[in-house]
Amino acid sequence: MPRAIDIVIALAPVVAFLAALSLMDSFRLVRAASIASALAAGAVAAAASLALYGWLLQTGHMPAAVISRYVAPVTEETAKALPLAVLIAMGRVGFLVDAAVEGFAVGTGFALFENLTYLSSMPDASVMVWIVRGLGTAMLQGATTTIFALISKTLADRRSDRLALAFVPGWTAAVVIHSTFNHQLMPPLAQALVLLVVLPVLVLFVFARSERATREWIGAGMDLDVELLDLVGSEQFARTRFGRYLHELRKRLPGPIVADMFCLLRVELELSVQAKGLLLARDAGLDLPVDADLEPTLAERRYLQRSIGKMGLLALKPLQITSHMDRWHRYVLQRAARQ
Repeated sequence: MPRAIDIVIALAPVVAFLAALSLMDSFRLVRAASIASALAAGAVAAAASLALYGWLLQTGHMPAAVISRYVAPVTEETAKALPLAVLIAMGRVGFLVDAAVEGFAVGTGFALFENLTYLSSMPDASVMVWIVRGLGTAMLQGATTTIFALISKTLADRRSDRLALAFVPGWTAAVVIHSTFNHQLMPPLAQALVLLVVLPVLVLFVFARSERATREWIGAGMDLDVELLDLVGSEQFARTRFGRYLHELRKRLPGPIVADMFCLLRVELELSVQAKGLLLARDAGLDLPVDADLEPTLAERRYLQRSIGKMGLLALKPLQITSHMDRWHRYVLQRAARQ
């Protein structure tokens, strides 16, 4: 049996860092259930990767050095990136803050499974081995996945029409960092210490800046959405850019379709205001219930979109009433309603 000190050194640093990131998430964008799912996804990725390496070593297809330096970085970073890519593509990640937490959680799940496997297979290894694995390799697994998540989320917001390409730069960066670490260009302990200082500090720096940017975006967006919502219900709406544009559309589209466009504008603003209000309340330490009419509102939105049709939705694009955040707004509200 491995010693208690070995278990703590191998597992505690990465868990503590994940806990710190989660506590820093003042908006509680990533709930405990989501973190648990990310940990499980990371563990599954680790199990699959270790099974592959075991098969390659047994069959003698590749030497251990080649697997460590070239196969492992590609395999592991791909396996860890897949669940994050799905979350981003489905609109389940709204900001860099939750991208960082989800990314490090997946990497933590991978590191925990990997180190638990080595602890059981090498119970007599020296404490230095677990220092290197706990402070170095485990933190590497979490940090590279976080880097992938941050870069991918940033590019996905900018290239929503080319989503597949948005994941390539982050994946490449994670693979290069991982492969460089596995080449062991420095003594293992020195390399672990460098990782322990550089990568977590980099992640924390980006996380802190993203948290501030998220707070500013939600606050400013809330004010703007409320003003627009008030304007939509006022007599002055016809004189605004939105009103004039909808009036021009009446010359090209049937009146009922244009009326549905107006209703869709109102519904999207209501959902956006409700989601941002929920997050601002969480930042203040409050848990507000969602409106009881959330499901009817979402049903109305779906009906309006079907009524307007694809061509009508394209005609609405100049008004920018929808964005890459809309699906995330609805996800936040529906998740809060379930809870």
